[in-house]
Amino acid sequence: MRLVFPTNKNMGKLSPMDGHFGKAKFYTVVTLGEGEIVEVATVENPGHQEGGCGNAVINIMNLSPDALIVTGIGGRPAEGFSKAGLPLYFDKSSKTVEESVQAFLANSLQRSAGEGTCKAH
Repeated sequence: MRLVFPTNKNMGKLSPMDGHFGKAKFYTVVTLGEGEIVEVATVENPGHQEGGCGNAVINIMNLSPDALIVTGIGGRPAEGFSKAGLPLYFDKSSKTVEESVQAFLANSLQRSAGEGTCKAH
């Protein structure tokens, strides 16, 4: 299973969670196997100015994720992920990607029903 997290630092599983996926400098991609982290990769966010929020959805989907975990996200991109069939989870309490992975594995994250947390989009 591949989880994607928006981050602003390239620190692997110790990367701090970012407050809004669209402004994140990086996407930290965590591959899980048998309930534990087996690989961590960091990809620079190519941005989404030209194509708006639709490009942000494409950028994430190009990473072949099984889920996206965010602290905050706008309504339009959240809806875009919902339409693309990508599960989106909210994590407002974990400080690092590693903590968020543990929360995900414990089934303690709230799953989005296609709604965002920000009104700016």
